[in-house]
Amino acid sequence: MGKKLDKIKSDIKTVKSVNKNVRSSTRKLKPILKSIVGKKVGEVIRDLTFSEKRISKDVKKTISSAVANAENNFQYDIDKLFIKEAYCGKQIVMKRFRARAKGRAAGIKKPYSNLTIILSEYKKKIEEKHGSKS
Repeated sequence: MGKKLDKIKSDIKTVKSVNKNVRSSTRKLKPILKSIVGKKVGEVIRDLTFSEKRISKDVKKTISSAVANAENNFQYDIDKLFIKEAYCGKQIVMKRFRARAKGRAAGIKKPYSNLTIILSEYKKKIEEKHGSKS
């Protein structure tokens, strides 16, 4: 069974783009990333353009980079690309402080994240299945 899965995985075309040191916490990134997985790239870029979240600009930038990688390095068709995976991880946390009353100090944490986007290309069989459902 393992050999069959390896063959299937090798047939799937994927492109990866990583954005390190994104100035946001993973807690704020995860809901955006969950909402874009499985969608076509054109729809996702449109949705992120009109999103009110500050971090959506960096997510859109990373997706655009992955699309450029797919087009230039692997000659994939942009219209067939969709987001296969999107995840984030913790990076450093800058610790700062703010002066408070009576000589006290309050801590401030400024978290950073890593953002990874993996794109894949629709196969003909998958497109036929999706076409019959619509």
